[in-house]
Amino acid sequence: MRPAASAARSASSRSLRRFASGATIAAAALLVSAGAAFAGASEFDASLRALAAERLAAYAAEPALVEAVATQNAAGKPDQSRVDQLDAEWRAQVGGAASPLVDKVTGAPASARLAEIRDASQGLITEVILMDQVGLNVAVSEPTSDYWQGDEAKWSQTYLAGAGAMHVSDVELDESTQTYQAQVSLTVVDASGAPIGAITFGVNVEYLD
Repeated sequence: MRPAASAARSASSRSLRRFASGATIAAAALLVSAGAAFAGASEFDASLRALAAERLAAYAAEPALVEAVATQNAAGKPDQSRVDQLDAEWRAQVGGAASPLVDKVTGAPASARLAEIRDASQGLITEVILMDQVGLNVAVSEPTSDYWQGDEAKWSQTYLAGAGAMHVSDVELDESTQTYQAQVSLTVVDASGAPIGAITFGVNVEYLD
C-alpha cells in the first residue's frame, strides 16, 4: 500500500496535470464550439506519435494478438455483401439480450488482453480495437458500435498503407465520457513483416505527458 504522504503528493501532482491539461482542453472546446476543426496535429500529434512509437507499437506486435489476426484471416476473406451482413448483425446485437456475434468477439482471449492493456493504462487508453484483412473486428476491449472498420481511416490508412503505417485522428469530444480523445492506429504485421491487419487505440489526451 502506498504511504499516505506519497499518495497525497501523487494526487496533488495528478490534479496539477489535470488542471494544466484542462486549460488546453478548455481552449480546444472554444474552437470546437466556434466550428473550427480541432486537429491533433496542431496540439497533440507529436505526443501521440511518440506514445505510439514508445508504447503502442509493442502492443501491436504481441504474438498473441498477431496470431489472433492471422487465424481470422485464415478462415477466408469475405466479400462485401457478407461483410455488410455481418456488420448489420453486429449493430443489431449490441446491447441486446441475444448477441452471439458480439459475444464471440468480446469473449475471445485477445479481447481479454486488449481490456488488460486498457485497464493497465490508468485512463490513458480508453479502448482498443484489433482488425483483420478486411477491417472486421478480431478483438475489442469493449463492444464497438459496428463490426466493420474497413470504411474508416483507422484501417484504410494503416493496413492498406503497409507495414510501419500510422494514422492519428483529430481530437474529438467523446460524448459518453465528456473527455477529449484521439485514435492512434497502426498496421499489424506477421513474422515476415507483411501487413495482416490493424489496431486502434483510443487515447485520452488529458492524460498525455
